[in-house]
Amino acid sequence: MFRRAFWFTAGAAAGVWATNKAHRKLRQLTPESLAAQAADKAVEAGHRLKDFALDVRAGMLQREAELEQALGIDAPADALPAPRRSALGPARGAAPAPAHRDRTHPTHPYDRNEDH
Repeated sequence: MFRRAFWFTAGAAAGVWATNKAHRKLRQLTPESLAAQAADKAVEAGHRLKDFALDVRAGMLQREAELEQALGIDAPADALPAPRRSALGPARGAAPAPAHRDRTHPTHPYDRNEDH
């Protein structure tokens, strides 16, 4: 009698355990859970990418300092002259050109319809 009770209890416990494990797995496979897992992985990848970029930047600054020391360059970055503006176009950050065009002044230095 005790044997039957033991095996009945063991079977019931195994059934409960298997049912709980199957329900947990099914909950992990719902669309909401998969979306949350994907978002977590994306955030984790973003943090790793940011850490990598910071490591690259630190290494770049270290190497730049080594090269400056080897070349004997002691000027700080603030002392460098400002970049020159190009005469060919507007500087970065300048106001965009107006949307309407004046037909009396063509955008090309020559008239394309003119016979040559």
